[in-house]
Amino acid sequence: MTLLYDAGVTDRGVDVSFEVAEGETVALLGPNGAGKSTVLSVIAGLLRPDRGEVVLDGRALTRRPSKGAAPEAQVPPHDRHVALLAQEALLFPHLDVRDNVAFGPRSRGLGREPSRGVADRWLAEVGARDLAARKPGELSGGQAQRVAVARALAAEPRLLLLDEPMAALDVAVTPALRQMLRRVLADQTVVLITHDALDALLLADRVLVLEGGRVVEEGPSAQVLAQPRSAFAAQLAGLNMLTGIWRDEMVVTEDGRTLAGQALDPVPTTGDAVVAVFRPHTVSIFLEPPGGSPRNVLAVSVTDVEPQAGHVRVRAGDLTADVTARAVAELDLAPGTPAYFAVKANEVSVYAT
Repeated sequence: MTLLYDAGVTDRGVDVSFEVAEGETVALLGPNGAGKSTVLSVIAGLLRPDRGEVVLDGRALTRRPSKGAAPEAQVPPHDRHVALLAQEALLFPHLDVRDNVAFGPRSRGLGREPSRGVADRWLAEVGARDLAARKPGELSGGQAQRVAVARALAAEPRLLLLDEPMAALDVAVTPALRQMLRRVLADQTVVLITHDALDALLLADRVLVLEGGRVVEEGPSAQVLAQPRSAFAAQLAGLNMLTGIWRDEMVVTEDGRTLAGQALDPVPTTGDAVVAVFRPHTVSIFLEPPGGSPRNVLAVSVTDVEPQAGHVRVRAGDLTADVTARAVAELDLAPGTPAYFAVKANEVSVYAT
């Protein structure tokens, strides 16, 4: 493994362990305050943990040992061979783009002209070669972030840390930057923080979901988002999720709700803890319990009504339904309205936790 991380920060309630293989991109997902930025800060050397260690390529970057263990270690940030790219590009305003990117090679002792040659190569790689002579103040947000990526990679880090690198950008430039990152990060070792399901799917080989300072779910990106086992992963994937026990071919939740669904392999057995997921657009809303074909019917109270592009999202506690504006008007839905969410069993996927 290239990166071994096993560290805890007591006052932030964060205690996390994971590994990253050489050339692998691992995404850290989770709600605000889950501990993602704390983990990146510990790796980068900006925060010292209360226990544990961070080891990169067999070298201890940070070690806070228990009594009698290996000696304590704390490598300064500039000597870690780790590059951190945050939401803001943070380019040096007094240097042009080429010299911003050349800063890393020059810091390693490479001469001025060879460093500029490295800079030109990486600027071409990220599609920003024509920006070389500009100052940072002359760049758009998307251009500045491309240059920041080139600057980080020109330093030849053993590990690249990305803290929501597209969060501050206009939505119009995000797709092109995402595709650029997908290409240039393919051979890099990366830890990525994101709140975007598409980033996780396109950029990451594997995801870790953090909640309350602990890893609650991990696995290949596509698998976690297709069959989430945590509330945050389900929300990120745009799925409704209920957890419960498998009993009589039904999911029975802790509060007594029941759902029929399609059990996925390996099929759960009676008494197994299970997850049921279904998409908001498969939900129909009624003011009275519906009759007709067999379906799951859940009594709810509307908590929010949010107009979105092409539909209206109706929230009811932990569940959501995407319906037409006409349906909302006809049912006169508003916060506090009692209603029934109905979803056919063949739209519900059930699997063991």
